[in-house]
Amino acid sequence: MAYLLLALTTLFWAGNFVLARAFSVDIPPFSLAFIRWSLALLILLPFAIPVMVKNRQLIGDNLKILIVLGILSVATFNTLAYIGLQYTTAVNGTLMQSSMPIMILLISALFLREPASLKQWLGVAVSLLGVTTLITRGQPDQIVQFQINPGDLWILLAMLVWATYSICLRWRPQGLSGFAFFSVTLSVGVIALIPFAVWEMAHSDPINWNQDLYLTLGYLALFPSILAYMFWNYGVARLGAGRAGLFIHLVPLWGMMLSVLFLGEQVHTFHLWGIGLIFIGIYLAVLSGKRQQAG
Repeated sequence: MAYLLLALTTLFWAGNFVLARAFSVDIPPFSLAFIRWSLALLILLPFAIPVMVKNRQLIGDNLKILIVLGILSVATFNTLAYIGLQYTTAVNGTLMQSSMPIMILLISALFLREPASLKQWLGVAVSLLGVTTLITRGQPDQIVQFQINPGDLWILLAMLVWATYSICLRWRPQGLSGFAFFSVTLSVGVIALIPFAVWEMAHSDPINWNQDLYLTLGYLALFPSILAYMFWNYGVARLGAGRAGLFIHLVPLWGMMLSVLFLGEQVHTFHLWGIGLIFIGIYLAVLSGKRQQAG
Protein backbone atom coordinates (compact mmCIF):
# COMPACT_ATOMS: atom_id res chain seq x y z
CA MET A 1 0.00 0.00 0.00
CA ALA A 2 2.83 2.42 0.83
CA TYR A 3 4.46 1.90 -2.58
CA LEU A 4 1.12 2.40 -4.34
CA LEU A 5 0.31 5.59 -2.44
CA LEU A 6 3.77 7.07 -3.10
CA ALA A 7 3.41 6.29 -6.81
CA LEU A 8 -0.01 7.97 -6.81
CA THR A 9 1.48 10.99 -5.03
CA THR A 10 4.01 11.54 -7.80
CA LEU A 11 1.27 11.04 -10.40
CA PHE A 12 -0.81 13.76 -8.70
CA TRP A 13 2.17 16.14 -8.65
CA ALA A 14 2.85 15.54 -12.33
CA GLY A 15 -0.83 16.09 -13.10
CA ASN A 16 -0.59 19.47 -11.36
CA PHE A 17 1.97 20.68 -13.92
CA VAL A 18 0.20 19.17 -16.91
CA LEU A 19 -3.18 20.69 -16.03
CA ALA A 20 -1.62 24.06 -15.26
CA ARG A 21 -0.14 24.03 -18.74
CA ALA A 22 -3.41 22.86 -20.32
CA PHE A 23 -5.42 25.72 -18.74
CA SER A 24 -2.74 28.43 -18.95
CA VAL A 25 -4.95 30.35 -21.39
CA ASP A 26 -8.14 30.06 -19.28
CA ILE A 27 -6.81 31.25 -15.92
CA PRO A 28 -3.71 33.34 -15.02
CA PRO A 29 -1.09 31.94 -12.60
CA PHE A 30 -1.72 33.90 -9.39
CA SER A 31 -5.46 33.30 -9.64
CA LEU A 32 -4.89 29.59 -10.26
CA ALA A 33 -2.63 29.27 -7.23
CA PHE A 34 -4.95 31.31 -4.99
CA ILE A 35 -8.13 29.43 -5.94
CA ARG A 36 -6.43 26.04 -5.70
CA TRP A 37 -5.04 26.60 -2.21
CA SER A 38 -8.16 28.43 -0.99
CA LEU A 39 -10.33 25.45 -1.94
CA ALA A 40 -7.89 23.10 -0.20
CA LEU A 41 -8.00 25.28 2.92
CA LEU A 42 -11.81 25.36 2.90
CA ILE A 43 -11.89 21.54 2.73
CA LEU A 44 -9.47 21.20 5.64
CA LEU A 45 -10.72 24.11 7.75
CA PRO A 46 -13.15 22.12 9.97
CA PHE A 47 -10.27 19.83 10.94
CA ALA A 48 -7.54 22.47 10.91
CA ILE A 49 -9.11 25.03 13.26
CA PRO A 50 -9.21 22.77 16.36
CA VAL A 51 -5.64 21.65 15.72
CA MET A 52 -4.34 25.20 15.30
CA VAL A 53 -6.22 26.38 18.41
CA LYS A 54 -4.74 23.52 20.41
CA ASN A 55 -1.22 24.42 19.26
CA ARG A 56 -1.65 28.20 19.36
CA GLN A 57 1.14 28.74 21.89
CA LEU A 58 3.68 26.76 19.86
CA ILE A 59 2.51 28.42 16.64
CA GLY A 60 2.84 31.89 18.19
CA ASP A 61 6.34 31.17 19.48
CA ASN A 62 7.48 30.05 16.01
CA LEU A 63 5.34 32.35 13.85
CA LYS A 64 8.24 33.93 11.94
CA ILE A 65 9.66 30.70 10.56
CA LEU A 66 6.15 29.38 9.86
CA ILE A 67 5.40 32.50 7.81
CA VAL A 68 8.63 32.06 5.86
CA LEU A 69 7.89 28.39 5.18
CA GLY A 70 4.29 29.11 4.17
CA ILE A 71 5.32 31.84 1.74
CA LEU A 72 8.07 29.72 0.18
CA SER A 73 6.03 26.53 -0.24
CA VAL A 74 2.37 27.40 -0.73
CA ALA A 75 2.53 30.98 -2.02
CA THR A 76 5.68 30.99 -4.11
CA PHE A 77 6.77 27.59 -5.45
CA ASN A 78 3.66 26.58 -7.40
CA THR A 79 2.92 30.16 -8.44
CA LEU A 80 6.34 30.51 -10.09
CA ALA A 81 5.81 27.14 -11.76
CA TYR A 82 2.40 28.25 -13.02
CA ILE A 83 3.97 31.41 -14.45
CA GLY A 84 6.58 29.32 -16.24
CA LEU A 85 3.97 26.96 -17.64
CA GLN A 86 2.36 29.91 -19.41
CA TYR A 87 5.35 29.82 -21.77
CA THR A 88 7.07 26.43 -21.68
CA THR A 89 5.89 22.87 -22.15
CA ALA A 90 4.69 20.58 -19.37
CA VAL A 91 7.39 18.08 -20.44
CA ASN A 92 10.14 20.60 -19.71
CA GLY A 93 8.49 21.69 -16.48
CA THR A 94 8.18 18.21 -15.02
CA LEU A 95 11.63 17.12 -16.18
CA MET A 96 13.25 20.07 -14.40
CA GLN A 97 11.53 19.03 -11.17
CA SER A 98 13.98 16.15 -10.95
CA SER A 99 16.80 18.65 -10.36
CA MET A 100 15.56 19.50 -6.85
CA PRO A 101 17.90 17.15 -4.93
CA ILE A 102 20.84 18.77 -6.70
CA MET A 103 19.53 22.26 -5.95
CA ILE A 104 19.27 21.37 -2.26
CA LEU A 105 22.83 20.07 -2.17
CA LEU A 106 24.13 23.12 -4.06
CA ILE A 107 22.44 25.69 -1.80
CA SER A 108 23.49 23.79 1.34
CA ALA A 109 27.12 23.77 0.21
CA LEU A 110 27.25 27.40 -0.95
CA PHE A 111 25.24 29.17 1.75
CA LEU A 112 25.30 26.85 4.77
CA ARG A 113 28.91 25.76 4.21
CA GLU A 114 27.99 22.09 4.45
CA PRO A 115 30.92 19.99 3.19
CA ALA A 116 30.59 18.35 -0.22
CA SER A 117 32.97 15.83 -1.73
CA LEU A 118 34.58 16.04 -5.16
CA LYS A 119 32.22 13.28 -6.33
CA GLN A 120 29.24 15.32 -5.18
CA TRP A 121 30.46 18.43 -7.00
CA LEU A 122 30.91 16.29 -10.10
CA GLY A 123 27.30 15.16 -9.71
CA VAL A 124 26.16 18.78 -9.38
CA ALA A 125 28.04 19.70 -12.55
CA VAL A 126 26.57 16.79 -14.53
CA SER A 127 23.02 17.54 -13.34
CA LEU A 128 23.34 21.24 -14.13
CA LEU A 129 24.54 20.24 -17.58
CA GLY A 130 21.31 18.25 -17.90
CA VAL A 131 19.24 21.26 -16.82
CA THR A 132 21.11 23.42 -19.34
CA THR A 133 20.34 20.86 -22.03
CA LEU A 134 16.63 21.13 -21.25
CA ILE A 135 16.63 24.93 -21.11
CA THR A 136 18.56 25.36 -24.37
CA ARG A 137 16.71 22.54 -26.18
CA GLY A 138 20.08 20.89 -26.75
CA GLN A 139 21.51 24.01 -28.43
CA PRO A 140 23.97 25.71 -26.02
CA ASP A 141 24.48 28.66 -28.38
CA GLN A 142 20.98 29.82 -27.38
CA ILE A 143 22.48 31.12 -24.14
CA VAL A 144 24.79 33.46 -26.07
CA GLN A 145 21.96 34.49 -28.40
CA PHE A 146 19.53 35.07 -25.48
CA GLN A 147 16.96 32.79 -27.07
CA ILE A 148 16.09 30.86 -23.90
CA ASN A 149 12.38 30.34 -23.23
CA PRO A 150 11.49 32.57 -20.23
CA GLY A 151 9.13 29.87 -18.98
CA ASP A 152 12.05 27.52 -18.35
CA LEU A 153 13.76 30.19 -16.24
CA TRP A 154 10.61 30.64 -14.16
CA ILE A 155 10.47 26.87 -13.60
CA LEU A 156 14.14 26.86 -12.61
CA LEU A 157 13.48 29.68 -10.13
CA ALA A 158 10.59 27.64 -8.69
CA MET A 159 12.96 24.71 -8.16
CA LEU A 160 15.42 26.98 -6.33
CA VAL A 161 12.59 28.23 -4.10
CA TRP A 162 11.55 24.67 -3.24
CA ALA A 163 15.16 23.73 -2.51
CA THR A 164 15.40 26.74 -0.15
CA TYR A 165 12.15 25.68 1.53
CA SER A 166 13.45 22.13 1.96
CA ILE A 167 16.59 23.44 3.66
CA CYS A 168 14.60 25.79 5.90
CA LEU A 169 12.55 22.83 7.15
CA ARG A 170 15.40 22.13 9.59
CA TRP A 171 14.04 25.09 11.62
CA ARG A 172 10.46 23.81 11.61
CA PRO A 173 8.96 23.61 15.15
CA GLN A 174 9.63 20.07 16.33
CA GLY A 175 6.61 19.81 18.60
CA LEU A 176 4.14 20.69 15.83
CA SER A 177 2.37 17.74 14.20
CA GLY A 178 2.51 17.32 10.44
CA PHE A 179 -1.14 18.22 9.96
CA ALA A 180 -0.90 21.30 12.19
CA PHE A 181 2.21 22.43 10.33
CA PHE A 182 0.50 21.97 6.96
CA SER A 183 -2.62 23.82 8.16
CA VAL A 184 -0.62 26.83 9.36
CA THR A 185 1.59 27.09 6.27
CA LEU A 186 -1.46 26.61 4.02
CA SER A 187 -3.24 29.48 5.81
CA VAL A 188 -0.16 31.70 5.53
CA GLY A 189 0.22 30.94 1.82
CA VAL A 190 -3.41 31.72 1.01
CA ILE A 191 -3.24 35.06 2.87
CA ALA A 192 0.02 35.95 1.10
CA LEU A 193 -1.52 35.23 -2.32
CA ILE A 194 -4.57 37.47 -1.83
CA PRO A 195 -3.05 40.84 -2.93
CA PHE A 196 -1.34 39.29 -5.97
CA ALA A 197 -4.49 37.47 -7.08
CA VAL A 198 -6.61 40.63 -6.64
CA TRP A 199 -4.10 42.70 -8.63
CA GLU A 200 -3.91 40.07 -11.37
CA MET A 201 -7.69 39.79 -11.69
CA ALA A 202 -7.94 43.57 -12.01
CA HIS A 203 -5.29 43.75 -14.76
CA SER A 204 -5.92 40.53 -16.71
CA ASP A 205 -8.60 39.24 -19.01
CA PRO A 206 -11.57 37.66 -17.21
CA ILE A 207 -11.16 34.01 -16.25
CA ASN A 208 -12.65 31.70 -18.87
CA TRP A 209 -14.94 29.72 -16.56
CA ASN A 210 -16.08 26.39 -18.00
CA GLN A 211 -16.84 22.88 -16.79
CA ASP A 212 -13.33 21.60 -17.52
CA LEU A 213 -11.80 24.41 -15.48
CA TYR A 214 -14.10 23.64 -12.54
CA LEU A 215 -13.03 20.01 -12.65
CA THR A 216 -9.37 21.03 -12.90
CA LEU A 217 -9.59 23.31 -9.87
CA GLY A 218 -11.30 20.52 -7.94
CA TYR A 219 -8.52 18.12 -8.91
CA LEU A 220 -5.78 20.60 -7.92
CA ALA A 221 -7.41 21.33 -4.57
CA LEU A 222 -7.93 17.69 -3.66
CA PHE A 223 -5.33 15.45 -5.29
CA PRO A 224 -1.92 17.23 -5.45
CA SER A 225 -2.75 19.41 -2.43
CA ILE A 226 -4.50 17.26 0.20
CA LEU A 227 -4.34 13.59 -0.83
CA ALA A 228 -0.70 13.85 -1.97
CA TYR A 229 0.19 15.31 1.43
CA MET A 230 -1.59 12.47 3.27
CA PHE A 231 -0.22 9.74 0.99
CA TRP A 232 3.32 11.12 1.20
CA ASN A 233 3.27 11.21 5.00
CA TYR A 234 1.96 7.63 5.10
CA GLY A 235 4.67 6.46 2.71
CA VAL A 236 7.43 8.19 4.69
CA ALA A 237 6.12 6.71 7.94
CA ARG A 238 6.06 3.18 6.52
CA LEU A 239 9.22 3.19 4.36
CA GLY A 240 11.37 6.00 5.76
CA ALA A 241 12.27 9.33 4.17
CA GLY A 242 15.20 7.93 2.18
CA ARG A 243 13.25 5.22 0.34
CA ALA A 244 10.18 7.42 -0.07
CA GLY A 245 12.31 10.21 -1.53
CA LEU A 246 13.33 7.99 -4.42
CA PHE A 247 9.73 8.05 -5.67
CA ILE A 248 10.09 11.77 -6.51
CA HIS A 249 12.03 10.68 -9.59
CA LEU A 250 8.79 9.26 -10.97
CA VAL A 251 7.41 12.80 -11.41
CA PRO A 252 9.24 13.55 -14.70
CA LEU A 253 8.33 10.12 -16.09
CA TRP A 254 4.64 10.62 -15.25
CA GLY A 255 4.90 14.15 -16.61
CA MET A 256 6.22 12.99 -19.97
CA MET A 257 3.51 10.36 -20.29
CA LEU A 258 0.66 12.71 -19.36
CA SER A 259 1.97 15.53 -21.55
CA VAL A 260 2.16 13.27 -24.59
CA LEU A 261 -1.23 11.62 -23.95
CA PHE A 262 -3.33 14.66 -23.05
CA LEU A 263 -1.50 17.70 -24.45
CA GLY A 264 -0.03 16.16 -27.59
CA GLU A 265 3.45 17.38 -26.65
CA GLN A 266 6.46 15.65 -28.12
CA VAL A 267 9.47 14.14 -26.35
CA HIS A 268 12.64 15.09 -28.21
CA THR A 269 16.17 13.74 -28.01
CA PHE A 270 17.32 16.69 -25.88
CA HIS A 271 14.68 15.77 -23.28
CA LEU A 272 16.16 12.27 -22.95
CA TRP A 273 19.72 13.61 -22.79
CA GLY A 274 18.69 16.20 -20.21
CA ILE A 275 16.88 13.82 -17.89
CA GLY A 276 19.64 11.22 -18.30
CA LEU A 277 22.32 13.70 -17.24
CA ILE A 278 20.23 14.88 -14.29
CA PHE A 279 19.73 11.31 -13.06
CA ILE A 280 23.45 10.52 -13.43
CA GLY A 281 24.25 13.65 -11.44
CA ILE A 282 21.76 12.70 -8.73
CA TYR A 283 23.34 9.25 -8.45
CA LEU A 284 26.84 10.73 -8.10
CA ALA A 285 25.88 13.55 -5.74
CA VAL A 286 23.11 12.04 -3.63
CA LEU A 287 22.36 8.34 -3.99
CA SER A 288 25.93 7.00 -4.04
CA GLY A 289 26.74 9.06 -0.95
CA LYS A 290 23.76 7.58 0.90
CA ARG A 291 24.87 4.04 0.00
CA GLN A 292 28.36 4.71 1.31
CA GLN A 293 26.96 6.09 4.58
CA ALA A 294 24.67 3.05 4.92
CA GLY A 295 27.57 0.71 4.35
